[in-house]
Amino acid sequence: MRYADKIKRILPRDLRRLFSQLKTPSRIQDYLDTLPINFELSGESNFPPVEVFKRETAHCFEGAVFAAAALAFHGHRPLLMDFATAYDDEDHTVTLFKRGKYWGAISKTNHAVLKFRDPIYSSPRELAMSYFHEYYLWDGRKSLRAYSAPFDLSKYPPEKWITSGESLDWLMDAISNSRYFPVVPRKFERSLRHASKVEMSALSTVDFPDNRKTKRG
Repeated sequence: MRYADKIKRILPRDLRRLFSQLKTPSRIQDYLDTLPINFELSGESNFPPVEVFKRETAHCFEGAVFAAAALAFHGHRPLLMDFATAYDDEDHTVTLFKRGKYWGAISKTNHAVLKFRDPIYSSPRELAMSYFHEYYLWDGRKSLRAYSAPFDLSKYPPEKWITSGESLDWLMDAISNSRYFPVVPRKFERSLRHASKVEMSALSTVDFPDNRKTKRG
């Protein structure tokens, strides 16, 4: 049985109807953009897609897994890419997709940076590097240090990560323990230019206000 068919068999009717409408990466991104950010007010969470659908909220990892499930529903490989950071910054996870031989990314974020990437990149690395100059802390330090190899969720049964009633902490751990590639040569780390004032102002532009003033979502 095809992986997409397995997904269709296990999905609740309402979620199956939604996925059937999210036929393109752009439509998936548009849907994710309507979901308020999960600020984890009740504690850390890594909800599977079925819970994201019920709760109508998601942070970057939850949004990435949801997007991967929607792509897989339509027969595409569910691929994630994780970004690892330096200092005290937060990782970010995106969903990869291809159009022909070119790569793009779906990205759930609350800020004006780290957004969707159109499929114009010739390799995962080229796509990953497009995020480098947008990835900085509130004091201007650029913090992106590595990106993961495309992580294929189809290695797992769909009920393990799409409709599971359990947190996906195990999946986040699995990606964290997968292969990563460096972004910045170590000898250049100290000489990286800080983001400018106008670049910094972009961090204050958000889709959904966060009264706790957390970092990047």
